[in-house]
Amino acid sequence: MAQVTFKGNLITLLGNEVKVGDQAPNFTVLANDLSPVTLENSKGTVRIISVVPSIDTGVCDQQTRRFNEEAANLENATILTVSVDLPFAQKRWCGAADIDKVQTLSDHRDLSFGEAYGVAIKELRLLARAVFVIDKNDKVTYAEYVSEATNHPNYEAAVEAAKAALNA
Repeated sequence: MAQVTFKGNLITLLGNEVKVGDQAPNFTVLANDLSPVTLENSKGTVRIISVVPSIDTGVCDQQTRRFNEEAANLENATILTVSVDLPFAQKRWCGAADIDKVQTLSDHRDLSFGEAYGVAIKELRLLARAVFVIDKNDKVTYAEYVSEATNHPNYEAAVEAAKAALNA
């Protein structure tokens, strides 16, 4: 498993680490309207899955805004932000932040995504910061587990992986 810290303290990640070349695991999370969303809902598109501990915190806010901006240059890509925030909080935040190209999804109910992708933090019941790129055939083409959960991911590498998958 990936070694990840949160504010300098080593944390325990639940689930299985996902690696480049793996078949992307399925999951069930909730959309802002409480409808279930699975990987299958975006089948046939290149997906960037941006994982954040809580959308209402500084780095998570910036990460979601950055991928919302990048979406303009990634035609035919689906960008998902997953956290354990309640769907109502995600909807409120998106409205206040004018986020319209990223779909926020809640893993609050049962940590389905967190455990499938190895990002559920045992000690905090949050998700560790990570980014995954999944191609049109549901293969993982990029996986980054950010080693310190309060740091930013490598945005450029994730966007380049998405562009490569779009052009494949």
